[in-house]
Amino acid sequence: MSNDSAAQDPRTMYPKVDPPRQKQPEPGLDVKLDPRADVGLDSYEGTGRLKGRKALVTGGDSGIGAAVAIAYAREGADVAIAYLPEEQPDADRIVAAIEDAGQKAFAYPGDFADPQYCRDLVDKSVEALGGLDILVNNASRQIWADGLTEISDEQFDATMNVNLGGNFRVTKAALQHLQPGASIIFTTSIQAYQPSPTLLDYAMTKSGLNNLSKGLATALAGEGIRVNAVAPGPFWTPLQPSHGQPQEKVEGFGQQAPLGRAGHPVELAGAYVYLASDEASYTSGETLGVTGGTITP
Repeated sequence: MSNDSAAQDPRTMYPKVDPPRQKQPEPGLDVKLDPRADVGLDSYEGTGRLKGRKALVTGGDSGIGAAVAIAYAREGADVAIAYLPEEQPDADRIVAAIEDAGQKAFAYPGDFADPQYCRDLVDKSVEALGGLDILVNNASRQIWADGLTEISDEQFDATMNVNLGGNFRVTKAALQHLQPGASIIFTTSIQAYQPSPTLLDYAMTKSGLNNLSKGLATALAGEGIRVNAVAPGPFWTPLQPSHGQPQEKVEGFGQQAPLGRAGHPVELAGAYVYLASDEASYTSGETLGVTGGTITP
């Protein structure tokens, strides 16, 4: 990204992602992505908008979660990240970035399909950071299938358990620690509105998270806790080549978006910073689409 203060053309502000066909085992790693996605390591500059806050970002090792964790640290927050044990190389990179920003980092690996892990994650993060002000429910599972009949019961159950069950359990455990002024943010998806035929189970969960965020926003407004969601469009992350998309969709990924390219995770960071900050004090129950120009309801 150019550092020029003049307005930038969004079509060319970040490099166009034109990946070759590639496969990674699930869940995939940022450090093996070709080309590398910009998660903000060299491009995000903070201005202290979250100074003194304490945040937990699930799926904070790579992709969107990594960009959010880096941005939060550079905005002055201490940050805990959750991730699968197989993603340790990515997690190490993000922990180093948080600490380089002068903030406290805490990393706790585990499986979101395990209810006890979800509860332990919150308790240990609160203990490590000394509290919790921001919860970003970002972790999810995305495995493509060639139509409904190709989605096995095992795949369906796993996707529901991680994407819906994991988010539900982490949020439930966090509520006892959140005070007025706290912010909960869910990562949903353009898939909640425009489901792809190859991602039907995943799209179901993202629609469900949209619904949960709005219902929870209503339930918690009286306690001074805001709840919102971000709905990304096509962003280049390890989800895509690790069985998240068919190989023919990896090539040229995201170039069908109105802006003509896939997004880089750092381009989502500002949305999550805004929703976590006091600048969004009157915003709750909102789903903020960051879709490269694709219209959402």
